[in-house]
Amino acid sequence: MSNKDNKTLSSPLIDVVIIGAGFGGLGMAIQLKKAGIGSFIILEKAGSIGGTWRDNTYPGAACDVQSHLYSYSFEPKSDWSRKFGAQPEIHAYIERCAHKYRLHEHIRFKEEVASAAFNEADAQWTVKTKNGTTVYTRALVTATGQLNQPAYPRFAGMERFKGKVFHSARWDHDYDLTGDKVAVVGTGASAIQFVPRIVSSVKELKLFQRSGAWVIPKPDRPFTRLEKRVFEAIPLADRLYRALIYWKNESRALAFTRFSFILNIFKWQAQWIARRTIQDPEKRQNIIPDYPIGCKRILISNDWYEAINRDNLDLITNDIDHIEPDAIITKDGTRYDVDTIIYATGFKATDFLAPMNITGLNGRELNQVWAEGAEAYKGVCVNGFPNLFILYGPNTNLAHNSILFMLESQFRYVVQGIQAVLGSERRYLHVKAERQDDFSVRIQEKLKGSVWDAGCSSWYKTASGKNTNNWPGFTFSYRKATANLDLQDFEVESG
Repeated sequence: MSNKDNKTLSSPLIDVVIIGAGFGGLGMAIQLKKAGIGSFIILEKAGSIGGTWRDNTYPGAACDVQSHLYSYSFEPKSDWSRKFGAQPEIHAYIERCAHKYRLHEHIRFKEEVASAAFNEADAQWTVKTKNGTTVYTRALVTATGQLNQPAYPRFAGMERFKGKVFHSARWDHDYDLTGDKVAVVGTGASAIQFVPRIVSSVKELKLFQRSGAWVIPKPDRPFTRLEKRVFEAIPLADRLYRALIYWKNESRALAFTRFSFILNIFKWQAQWIARRTIQDPEKRQNIIPDYPIGCKRILISNDWYEAINRDNLDLITNDIDHIEPDAIITKDGTRYDVDTIIYATGFKATDFLAPMNITGLNGRELNQVWAEGAEAYKGVCVNGFPNLFILYGPNTNLAHNSILFMLESQFRYVVQGIQAVLGSERRYLHVKAERQDDFSVRIQEKLKGSVWDAGCSSWYKTASGKNTNNWPGFTFSYRKATANLDLQDFEVESG
């Protein structure tokens, strides 16, 4: 569909509207097709598909989950080039899936959703985009992910800087960093991938670190030609390899949720590699975190410590005070002249569905309901918001396995919910308040015994300290919990 078709969307009632064309939205669309539900559209704010793998194109962008597991189980790819896929190959895989299932005819590009309101009388959602398009739908599925809105720090004088500025999630490939004095603000998952790629070409790299990251080796390598031939010729071998990866990763859940002392093995490994690689004792001391390993995201890289060891990289741990037209000034008064600032400051991970304005029954606004931290029954449904299904919602993020496994569990659950409404006398359903409350209490109780409750701040938590992001258990337990949608969990309105 092209934007000239806007008027055609202003009157027909569509069975399902999906927001977002990344792994979640496209996978949901494929499952709707397989279930025989063809009346759906995908509203995508950008001009192409791919979500985070479209947006994050910085040098070295790659996945930290093995390729065979970071793909749909129902759409295997036997010819992955390496154990951990890089951004171009993952994005190409997403494109291939969309083409195979003819999803582009359902996608409305450059249609960023501004608001969605549920009309109880008509039992339908009114979805409005920033382009002025209005869409009416029986069911609304959000697939915006947790890592789609870049987070920018707030420093005095930011707007006065006269050099080049961009966020790592919005990398400017037209700008040549060669010979520049570059400041990188942040040492998280993105920085550990792109800093080693750019440090050799820049004149100076000032790396501003608020807190260090635990970085362990990445067991990555290209697949051999023979391995790829075996995967292609023997589908069972491909599936067995995927299963082995899954269960190996799944076993790590115990370390994160109950037996955090196991993670000390990786802590000692990181410390040993840092001591062996980094010659400057001050750098070596500052790059190693002072918080328990696993409390924040554990990162994987084979060239991070080598990059830190370079003479042209200056690791700065003093907080930034303000920014001047050509420099960054830290709170100890030190001035750092820079030509370019790259913000590697992550995403607004706890701001689920923002900045969209979602309004449910009796005028309830989701942003207000979630003011103290997002909650959803099984991470998918919210009381008072009928026929709304959230993919990769609150407390469904993982630290040990593939989020696509969680998404596929949600696909099955959401399809059942949509089928319960379409073609029946049920006008709408929304989860009972007591079911949601009980679920949320259990989740928070389980999180109390996890490594994420060890006292450090992270993007897993809100400013008040509530962990709204992580799933505190095995992924197979989540698969079991979402296997069947029980209508007794829901308030059902029939008409």
